[in-house]
Amino acid sequence: MVVRPTVPPINTIEQLLKVTALTAAAISILILVWYLVRRPPLGRLTKVMLLFGLGVMPLGVALTGNIAGFEYTLNRKFCGSCHVMLPYTQDAEDPSSKSLAAIHSRNHAFGEESCYTCHADYQMFGTMTTKLNGLRHLYYYITEYANSGKYGEKGPRIHMYKQFQNGMCTRCHSTQAPRWTAVEDHQGMIEDIRSGQLKCVECHGGKNVHPRSFTHGGSGGPPTAEAATTTPANKE
Repeated sequence: MVVRPTVPPINTIEQLLKVTALTAAAISILILVWYLVRRPPLGRLTKVMLLFGLGVMPLGVALTGNIAGFEYTLNRKFCGSCHVMLPYTQDAEDPSSKSLAAIHSRNHAFGEESCYTCHADYQMFGTMTTKLNGLRHLYYYITEYANSGKYGEKGPRIHMYKQFQNGMCTRCHSTQAPRWTAVEDHQGMIEDIRSGQLKCVECHGGKNVHPRSFTHGGSGGPPTAEAATTTPANKE
């Protein structure tokens, strides 16, 4: 009985790009090995083969590899690779959490990319500015948070570079949708929200989104059993 190895399915663009990069690298290596072993005359066919082995395929590896790396940075797991982000990402991944971050992360449409989807700057050059800010994150991580404790509790409090804009919410939560306009609290403030005079995060921000963050009074980790039993009493 012959056991054939199973090939994992390709479900994401990142996986497709990785397979493409590996395939291009393998083709390039095969061409170079063929030339070094066979030493064929430097005719037209050999030149074309070397063009692919030394030029086209390596360029393909560089291109697809870089795009695959970019796709990976969209994933919430990438955000959680920095320990100071664990209070945010662990709560988002907690199936029992009722925070807005966790609820949005359970959305099948963008849940695995919830950090990027909700925080990326959706303007003309939004992708570029978001990634440039990512380089700032790396700088601050090295200079201020590298040895700041399990959850970054010994480092400075994390804050956003600029105020959270309503457009980040209304791109999904349309102010025209019947379910949105049916909310009583929304009805008297629709025009202020649309104009930006009233911010969505004034009612739906802070600990409602990221309850474990130190900035919003959290402790980094999940709530203790004692805190869980006292929370309902505090709300009444």
